[in-house]
Amino acid sequence: MLYEPMKSCASQTCEPSWYAIYTRHQHEKMVAQILTSKGFEAFLPLYSATHDWKDRTKALSLPLFPCYVFLKGGLERRLQIITTPGIHGLVSSGGRPAAIPDFEIEAIRRAIESGARIETHPYLKCGNWVRIKCGPLAGIEGILVRKKNISRLVLSVEILGTAAAMEVAAFQVEAVNSTRRRDSNNGVGVGPRHTRDAGAIAQA
Repeated sequence: MLYEPMKSCASQTCEPSWYAIYTRHQHEKMVAQILTSKGFEAFLPLYSATHDWKDRTKALSLPLFPCYVFLKGGLERRLQIITTPGIHGLVSSGGRPAAIPDFEIEAIRRAIESGARIETHPYLKCGNWVRIKCGPLAGIEGILVRKKNISRLVLSVEILGTAAAMEVAAFQVEAVNSTRRRDSNNGVGVGPRHTRDAGAIAQA
């Protein structure tokens, strides 16, 4: 999978799906703001982190998925997108923009809006697939992991091979038998991982 400049979709019907834009490092907020000002529906999930310096401690708002901004539809206005400062291109597969399932974006959006503690997390290929069964996040599915006696639900963006984790109470989740992301070994997996093309590297 490659990060490729956006191609015309005049010959195909562009459904209002979610896509991922690959940005320059630390340009995510600027890209999201400019796209929004142009009338696009952009989504940049952020989380709070505390950084300690020698003389002070500062709370920061950081991108949950560094170097990515999500965009809903709008591919027919590709020129306005690719000319936005800080953008390398659209995450693509087989030369076409790779659509992201709505349920993945919705799960992340609900987690952010709930105010739950959330942070970046390594992508997982195996684990216990569970669903939150009660509360404001009921219905969200992900992989259950435990760290230092704290249960966390890992939410994944499969096409990017990235993930985020939010704290949940064990009583809030129930096991589910899902084949949505299971590979031939009955583990939770992803499709082919992407790499950067030469153009993206040259601009980085």
